[in-house]
Amino acid sequence: MKELIEELERWGADVIFGRAKGFRATMMRFFMRALSGIFRGIVQLRIWRYRSGWREQQYLGAQVIAIGNITVGGTGKTPVVELLARSLRDRGRKVAILSRGYKSKKLDHPQKWKNRKDQAIPGEKMPKVVSTGSALLLDSKYAGDEPFMLARNLDGVSVVVDKNRVKGGLFAVGQLDADTLLLDDGMQYLDLAHSLDIVLVDSGAPFGTEALLPRGTLREPPGNLHRASYIMITKCSGSSNEALISRIRKYNRVAEIIECTHGPIYLEDVFTRERKPLDFLKDKWVGAISAIAVPEAFESSLEKLGARVEIKRRFSDHYRFSKKEVEKFMQRCVERDMEIIVTTEKDAVRFPRPESIDVPVYFLRIEVEILKGQEVWDSLVERICHPPAVFEPTLRNRHVYRI
Repeated sequence: MKELIEELERWGADVIFGRAKGFRATMMRFFMRALSGIFRGIVQLRIWRYRSGWREQQYLGAQVIAIGNITVGGTGKTPVVELLARSLRDRGRKVAILSRGYKSKKLDHPQKWKNRKDQAIPGEKMPKVVSTGSALLLDSKYAGDEPFMLARNLDGVSVVVDKNRVKGGLFAVGQLDADTLLLDDGMQYLDLAHSLDIVLVDSGAPFGTEALLPRGTLREPPGNLHRASYIMITKCSGSSNEALISRIRKYNRVAEIIECTHGPIYLEDVFTRERKPLDFLKDKWVGAISAIAVPEAFESSLEKLGARVEIKRRFSDHYRFSKKEVEKFMQRCVERDMEIIVTTEKDAVRFPRPESIDVPVYFLRIEVEILKGQEVWDSLVERICHPPAVFEPTLRNRHVYRI
């Protein structure tokens, strides 16, 4: 069943990106395009309900910074969340990251937690606490890939997972003393009022396939960029982004724009945590394995670093490798005399340990580097660290919770 679902997901992606050919694929694209029209109407109606006051937003008495995008996956959101959380933490903010924990497993039993009065908090009010900032409490299976990765990399920053991020935010403010909430992948989460919206746009595919879900990869029409307070153009190659900025300005004339790149920093052994410099890859025969939205970008980055990527194995985004699958891939690499296996950091957090490690396995550590707009970034951090005396959420109708 797992293999069938994986195959269907790959075929669906091939249909969306035009790689699948033939009558079935053509008819599926036609059907998906019709559904995209319905999806557009639902998206716009939902946003109108919040803006008109028909749907109430919640305000928790803390700043809520949403980091998101208008496309599905692949914009490099997690490294940006990590950079912002670290910057705010270093400036003295008590930061909590709120995530929905995409594809994470449900806990068998809620975590136990006592409030300041030494009273146990009922299970239905408990989100999944991945990290308190000082202790890592869950693994990637129950936390989700990105929340676990963020929690492992960010000392002093708490990470809370719940599909109901109002509930997660209440816990973070009331129990973890958070004063700044980072809403991971939060542009579309409108139950919680946003103080600021940071929207990421991939320089290589800024509007995905230019069609809305399910025919394309857009979550919202490009015009909805007007909600952004700041826009970060990610994965820049160093060439001019003037044409893209000109198009963005058609939708949002006032948002500050930052241009950045997601660059590799070093290699780290998945099991021993030993680090290697990037030139370690030069002229190495490499097997690449990944389960991310845009595997081509990962594989290309390895080749740009001088690796000879001879074997590639791609799974659907967030796929949890089985031990058998990893051992089979490693055996292929042994038979083809591969020197190392390289995966992504997100995949490394759920990489099962094989019985025998016949080929060393590394992940490529990626971090954000700001190319243009450093002063904008600095002013953004300053704005969050020293907010106005009276804070007002961005949309009108809200309910104020007393913590």
